[in-house]
Amino acid sequence: MDIDSSLLLFCRVIKQDFTVALSGECADELFGGYPWYHNRGILFEDCFPWSREQDVRRQVLKSGLLPRGEEYVRQRYLDTVHATDTLPDDCPLDRRMREMFRLNFYWFMQCLLERKDRCSMYSGLEVRVPFCDWRLVDYAYNMPWEIKALHGREKGVIRKAFEGILPDDIVTRKKSPYPKTHNPAYMRLCVDRIREIMDDPSRRINELIAKDGVEDIIAHPDALRSPWYGQLMKAPQILAYLIEVDDWLERYDVRIVI
Repeated sequence: MDIDSSLLLFCRVIKQDFTVALSGECADELFGGYPWYHNRGILFEDCFPWSREQDVRRQVLKSGLLPRGEEYVRQRYLDTVHATDTLPDDCPLDRRMREMFRLNFYWFMQCLLERKDRCSMYSGLEVRVPFCDWRLVDYAYNMPWEIKALHGREKGVIRKAFEGILPDDIVTRKKSPYPKTHNPAYMRLCVDRIREIMDDPSRRINELIAKDGVEDIIAHPDALRSPWYGQLMKAPQILAYLIEVDDWLERYDVRIVI
């Protein structure tokens, strides 16, 4: 996807001048940097907050494939929530924030760390993630939410800690997610490529995907009610994801047995 490929290119450029870099992964998970921590309409939804709907996944898969997919996702969510350590006097908000901490730390962050590690090491760049230090993780777990979100800001306590150390325009600027491609040319390229793949009966991904479902996404790219993953991934990114899966299947000669 564009988010992944841009990170790979970013690491490649950094490697031209540096061998080691610091990255802020885990700060959002520990200190409430994501919008789903602050949007009460999402915060208390009983599901993974970055992947709230399974419809689009079901739409692009052939009927009958992964018949218990939703059940599996639901159980992983419940297992994580039920394993959350809480205090008897936790209010509903504090209890949910502990659950969100665990959900984000054990699931969403693992995806980001995997991506960062693969993109950086492929480029010969050593990236360190100091916010993942286990001592900081332990400390942040019990930090009250009103401190984490000091002054009502995402990662408010981090902003306060770096006052006078970092420039004010960095400390106070609004958080923005790692950017996706908004250029409509990217969507057109994704559409052209996925159609080439779907029109080739030899491509193994066609054993998995439902052509009509993919075409519906192409025809109605704005119909997705929320990102299918994370904060930004919508129609172009799901098409790019399918293209990547196709490339993986072909590159490594993966045989599909259903």
